[in-house]
Amino acid sequence: MPFWELTVPASADASEGLTNFLWEQGALGVVEEEAPGAVPRLRAFFPEATSSTALCRAVNDYLASLRALGLSADGGKPVVAPLLDEPWADAWRQAFVPQRVGRRLLIVPPWERPATDHGLTTVVIEPGRAFGIGSHGSTQGCLLLLEGLLERIAPARALDIGAGTGILAIAAAALGVPEVTALDTDPDAVAATRANAARNGVDARLECVLGDAARVEAPAVPLILANLLAGSHLTHAPEYRRLLSPGGHLILGGILSDEADSVSRALAVHGFALAERTDVDGWASLRLCLGGGLRPPSDSSPRDCAGKAGARSGDIQGGP
Repeated sequence: MPFWELTVPASADASEGLTNFLWEQGALGVVEEEAPGAVPRLRAFFPEATSSTALCRAVNDYLASLRALGLSADGGKPVVAPLLDEPWADAWRQAFVPQRVGRRLLIVPPWERPATDHGLTTVVIEPGRAFGIGSHGSTQGCLLLLEGLLERIAPARALDIGAGTGILAIAAAALGVPEVTALDTDPDAVAATRANAARNGVDARLECVLGDAARVEAPAVPLILANLLAGSHLTHAPEYRRLLSPGGHLILGGILSDEADSVSRALAVHGFALAERTDVDGWASLRLCLGGGLRPPSDSSPRDCAGKAGARSGDIQGGP
């Protein structure tokens, strides 16, 4: 059975909303692709029964509405082409390959789980209707900061706000955090996190919660993870302050590199100080401390919440 493949350029402003829109149009899968020097694009797969003409018209209308709101949605028109020579599942799987991140982490889809002992901590993620498979720069940056932090401290609990597929929450549990809570407002994301936690054998230590951070009533935790867009971090800043223990660590992703300074300044108003930053493919990930009295470091060495330099987190490495 043939499938339709839609490709459309997608700026950082438009990517998240356009991805959700494509799901609403009946996509069977959506892949975000980035290449150096090229405009990022989305690839979405639709069943043969979908009208390709109506689909292109709907996407063009949606992009026009984004432009009317002042968002950057230029870069090209959507293109729909049939996939006649390969099953959709094969095209979907080709987009997800094992990702080596840092010194200890290997992110893999379930159909490519390594059969031999490679000395790495493997996190198995099934792609689905949720964000986070380890290939995006913002996810990789958060994983690098998380791995580096957990080499120096051992927090008893962690909270992942906007968990998506659960990749950050599962990595935290796999790297030794005893109790992890994954929070998301999307039922599909909560279902994906629960399934992926079970695949990784950490479901007994990982609680999945459907809801918003503003409604969370729980003791403060020493570690919060949040891979969201920059605007969402500004909105959630009071909740980060309320839910993080004094001296705790806040790891943020989803921030364009040129937005990082403004996000750091906005969080400083709420008592957070920058301890560490890493940039991957134009996306910045930040580690901040609450009430640690830090100033932004003058070099690239990571700091703990007392301002003491620690071990440098690992670099992203190529696939195995």
